[in-house]
Amino acid sequence: MTIVADTSPICYLLLVEQIQILPALFGQITIPLAVRDELLAEGAADTIQSWIAQPPDWLAIQPVVEPLDDLPATLGQGEREAIGLAVRLHASLIVLDDLDARKAAQTYGLNVTGLLGVLYRAGLQGLLNFPETIACLQQTSFRFSPVLIENLLKQYQNRQQ
Repeated sequence: MTIVADTSPICYLLLVEQIQILPALFGQITIPLAVRDELLAEGAADTIQSWIAQPPDWLAIQPVVEPLDDLPATLGQGEREAIGLAVRLHASLIVLDDLDARKAAQTYGLNVTGLLGVLYRAGLQGLLNFPETIACLQQTSFRFSPVLIENLLKQYQNRQQ
């Protein structure tokens, strides 16, 4: 199973101290060079920069040899390369948060989830406390719909009973 991730989900998993759920859920994760560069960029939290400076064994970093030319110009370089890499690798899943990036990935037939979907899956598998992790996420700059969070928490509680 090949999983490709974009910058945002990795950043927020590091910020809420739940990065270990990626290998627990999926084994190896692949990111393009542009995502690595965004994680190393000036302005990224020290935690994020030091993590990517010495990436774990379960993280593969690959160049995008043939970029996709027909992606929306509004997408960032990391999103563009993540989608291109996922297409080239025939990825089972791509982890993206940006709505335009998600729509673009879906036009290529990619299976898409975001950070909330990853956290939800990890919660259902007992890898983390989902409500507590959502509370931690709410203390960051991550943007999401309060209605979506409320629905996910209700769904999670119903599945736990």
